[in-house]
Amino acid sequence: MTETALTVQQTARPTGFPAAGHFRFAESPVPEPAPGTALVENLWWSVDPYHREMMDGDFALHAPLEGRTLGRVVASRTPEIPEGEVVFHRLGWRTHAVVSPEEVRHLPHHPGVPLSAYLSVLGGTGLTAYVGLTRIARLREGEDLFVSGAAGGVGTAAGRFARLLGAGRLTGSAGSPEKVKYLTEQVGYDAAFDYHDGPVAALLAEAAPDGVDVFLDNVGGEHLGAAIGALREHGRAVRVGTISQYNDPAAPPVVFDHSAVVERQLRVEGFLVRDYRAVQEELYEFAVPPLLSGALSLDETVVDGFELIVEAFLLMLRGGNTGKILVRKV
Repeated sequence: MTETALTVQQTARPTGFPAAGHFRFAESPVPEPAPGTALVENLWWSVDPYHREMMDGDFALHAPLEGRTLGRVVASRTPEIPEGEVVFHRLGWRTHAVVSPEEVRHLPHHPGVPLSAYLSVLGGTGLTAYVGLTRIARLREGEDLFVSGAAGGVGTAAGRFARLLGAGRLTGSAGSPEKVKYLTEQVGYDAAFDYHDGPVAALLAEAAPDGVDVFLDNVGGEHLGAAIGALREHGRAVRVGTISQYNDPAAPPVVFDHSAVVERQLRVEGFLVRDYRAVQEELYEFAVPPLLSGALSLDETVVDGFELIVEAFLLMLRGGNTGKILVRKV
């Protein structure tokens, strides 16, 4: 274990896209655990779109950033967190964290499952996709699905989960030809389009000419308006995120035919995955067997080195990742 700890702190509120100058690395001695706590040396970090929203006011300036993290317990002063165990916590963008029993989640023992999966397809990213499909949309076998931002962490998980759930035609949008190819050749989408190629409504109509039953929305904006136009009777739009507007506070409002919501009896519903922690064990039961058999694959972009965590975050905001983006200790 090193003798120096690093934390990433936000130093200013960005307008538009954040830059490296909005962060700083702070160095300090490795902390000592107090009675009833344990010291964790972090191994994996998650950078997520919601971090951009929190930069506007939820993150305190000049304090370590919150975030999903996996780390190994290297010193413990509580029997509830034994040394050598790998635990999940949310104390975030730092190399070391002192945690209490209430601040950690003990990982299940699934031999053969890569550790990174507990931050991607088995973590909050996968849980978001699973809850969106099974609890909010209540996706039924044979129903057609459209996912915006389909090459990201939630979008790839949603596509793979939908296949396991017996969905019908899968359509996705992405931000580059390479990602479109990845969706159709690797993830299992039947059709995909690059949203830079024209109006989303026209691209969606070409990719899914008969409409869709469910829309899982990671993007908002033009995608949401187009999808509402494409939803069939009793269609459901599940709002997960609005990444198209996180860096553009002046983005125009969503335009769609409001009467269609009534006439086609549509439902538009958003959710926060933090309210569905009780579904975590169900996700393990659903996803671990196919993960071990090879029927479910991981979609991850891994950046090596904690010193690159800010670069990884900025890369994700600009669409430079495919699947879930993670940072790994080297």
